[in-house]
Amino acid sequence: MAKNYVKVSANVADTVRPTIAGADRHPGLHALRRIAERITTPLLPDDYLKLANPLWSARELRGKVLEVRRETVDSATLVIKPGWGFTFDYQPGQYIGIGVQIDGRFRWRSYSLTSPPSRTSRTITITVKAMPEGFLSTHLVEGLAPGTIVRLAAPQGNFTMPDPAPAKVLFITGGSGITPVMSMLRTLARRDQITDIVHLHSAPTESDVLFADELTGLADRYDSYTLRLRFTRTEGRFDLAKLDAEVPDWRERQVWACGPEGMLDAAQAAWKAAGLEDNLHLERFAVSRKPVHGAGGKVEFARSGKTVTVDAATSLMEAGEDAGIRMPFGCRMGICQSCVVGLIDGHVRDLRTGVEHEPGSRIQTCVSAASGDCVIDV
Repeated sequence: MAKNYVKVSANVADTVRPTIAGADRHPGLHALRRIAERITTPLLPDDYLKLANPLWSARELRGKVLEVRRETVDSATLVIKPGWGFTFDYQPGQYIGIGVQIDGRFRWRSYSLTSPPSRTSRTITITVKAMPEGFLSTHLVEGLAPGTIVRLAAPQGNFTMPDPAPAKVLFITGGSGITPVMSMLRTLARRDQITDIVHLHSAPTESDVLFADELTGLADRYDSYTLRLRFTRTEGRFDLAKLDAEVPDWRERQVWACGPEGMLDAAQAAWKAAGLEDNLHLERFAVSRKPVHGAGGKVEFARSGKTVTVDAATSLMEAGEDAGIRMPFGCRMGICQSCVVGLIDGHVRDLRTGVEHEPGSRIQTCVSAASGDCVIDV
């Protein structure tokens, strides 16, 4: 069946002390850090580590934004230097979580890594497109200053390119869906593994194409890399039901697709009709929600001692974060189960299916909303 992947950041909720990535590879440093935890009571080790280097932390992964480089009018690449504990042996196509402090609290989102894995560069990049409804994405593109210290969640995700690469590859990307594929392309070029690759990429206009110069440079450099651009405002979208005209041998290729929901749905339908779903690898950036009905209610966060009134369209996770509560989270799409908590009293509704959950249920806060007054175990 088709492989549907979503961005799922590591469970690094502020209420949980995460395991330091790479501790097993640096046992000496990790041992010193553990000793520091024991002898620095009542102050936390971070109180001392931060004096030496703001990127050192015994509790979380951190990074320093070195550069915010404009890509298009509404997108930018962030060059980040991760601190102590970050592992650079991630796989091309994976993503990280990034937490930025705004108005006194950290806001988190997950973004694809656009850099190729490298232990020598000691930096990573993510490329962010500012979305009209995306408060954090707009801040990252327009308002994040170089030198800012951010929190990081370790690389994750299964939308990855194997090593060695398949002999025949098809990339289908749209808009910012090119970001995980860019990491793949850069990695393949570095490894000299640009095999037989066809890349269909669409964007509203020519000026909206992320990495345009680099993509055309790859096409000029490698005869085995074929790039086909489509500008949807004037040419419309690629018709994936008529792939034979664009890529006659598409049935023989391993496919990685990422972009708008409509494009991915069309790809899934085409490969399913051909009985080739195992050849298709999808990554979705959003989840479909059913129409909202009802009036919401009061949500009591039992452990935090806070109560807020929310409408029927606001997820419990968003409600908690807006109230300053440190909510556990992962993919924010109802798939990874990192945000599951107990429903103590009242009812909540699944925003995807409309199904109501009763007291005693385990609920996913990222895709659940109040259906009347309720109490949750957070």
